Amino acid sequence: MGTSSIWMVVALVAGLATSGWALYSSSDDVVELTANNFDRMVVKSDEVWVVEFYAPFCGHCRNLVPEYKKAATALKGVIKVGGINCEEEQSLCGQHGVRGYPTIKIFGANKRSPVDYNGQRTAKDIAEGALAEAKKKIKNVLGGGSSGSSSSDGGSSDSKDVVELTDSNFDKLVLNSDDIWLVEFFAPWCGHCKNLAPHWAKAASELKGKVKLGALDATVHTIKAQQFGIQGYPTIKFFAGGPKDRDSAQEYDGGRTASDIVNWALEKHSENIPAPEIVQLTSEEVTKKTCEEKPLCVVSVLPHILDCDAACRNNYLAILAKMGEKYKKKQWGWLWSEGGAQPEIESTLDIGGFGYPAMAVVNVKKMKYSLLRGAFSEEGINEFLRDLSYGRGHTAPVKGAALPKIYNVDPWDGKDGQLPEEEDIDLSDVDLDEKDEL
Repeated sequence: MGTSSIWMVVALVAGLATSGWALYSSSDDVVELTANNFDRMVVKSDEVWVVEFYAPFCGHCRNLVPEYKKAATALKGVIKVGGINCEEEQSLCGQHGVRGYPTIKIFGANKRSPVDYNGQRTAKDIAEGALAEAKKKIKNVLGGGSSGSSSSDGGSSDSKDVVELTDSNFDKLVLNSDDIWLVEFFAPWCGHCKNLAPHWAKAASELKGKVKLGALDATVHTIKAQQFGIQGYPTIKFFAGGPKDRDSAQEYDGGRTASDIVNWALEKHSENIPAPEIVQLTSEEVTKKTCEEKPLCVVSVLPHILDCDAACRNNYLAILAKMGEKYKKKQWGWLWSEGGAQPEIESTLDIGGFGYPAMAVVNVKKMKYSLLRGAFSEEGINEFLRDLSYGRGHTAPVKGAALPKIYNVDPWDGKDGQLPEEEDIDLSDVDLDEKDEL
């Protein structure tokens, strides 16, 4: 290529870089905004706007084009999407504090104070961010107020499901509670905190009822920030259930997306679930409380106390307790009964016909059950329950499609069984015939 040709290419590239509308065309759903139409179309309108401030030479801006156009098409008729070429509209971009490209702002309820969009640069995330601001605007119009502080503060407290923590309420809500917590320590000016905000809010909603998510502005509430040694932002700490102290905080080492946070928290939630109680089947009320809302109910029938003393029975109960701990994440119910104490249950579930101990697992909602056919041992029970947890194993319908009559029985006192005392027979008044001696 000759020198003149090279300079022609350079000139062409330069022309493209400085052209007024280099990234979007009139055929796109992205509206061209300028100093001449910005106030009329955006500021003075009732519509919610997503606005990208860009420069044609910016590589990140060019990479964003297909996703931004896709978002504009998806939001068409619902939310307006525009773009401002800051190479040509330097004054307008300066008025909005644009210091880097691309900068995306959402003009919602307060057009004079737009919200910085700091989420992922995908069409889906941009659309969701815009819709969230539209929802806030609707709530304000209806008198419901905002669901929280603006996400422009850099924290995660823009979600109603994220708890705002302070120096004064931290101990009460977090340390002195039985709840499981993930707490974000943030700074309002922190860019990474702003990027985390929508993911933190989404995770808080998905984890509601299992793990609580909180946010503490470490630049304001410095006592707690110092107590937990916060040196960078955002810092996320995990607090297990039950009473806690400063040393109980664990570092969060998961990812920064909503799904990463949810998966990490659910794993911790499972680890912190207490082992189930192995409950003696003493009444219908006990059965309902233990099994009615559980996915499965493990029912064991142990030998009569006269056939298996206290030590023997406790050995079986210890095996059940160990299995309960192993499968606690399944949140099953666990019942046991003494052989012969609940004959209707034994008959309905075919337990006991081949001896004790015996076990059946019941799905109360579907009225199906599966019978342990192997050894009533740690290894045998584990294999049986493992197959059931993977959806394997033979099942049968519960006879009559309902649980049978449950008898009220006294709970075991933990002692060995005793035979009933025999009454002494008084033979003093009885005449006995004398027998001749041989």
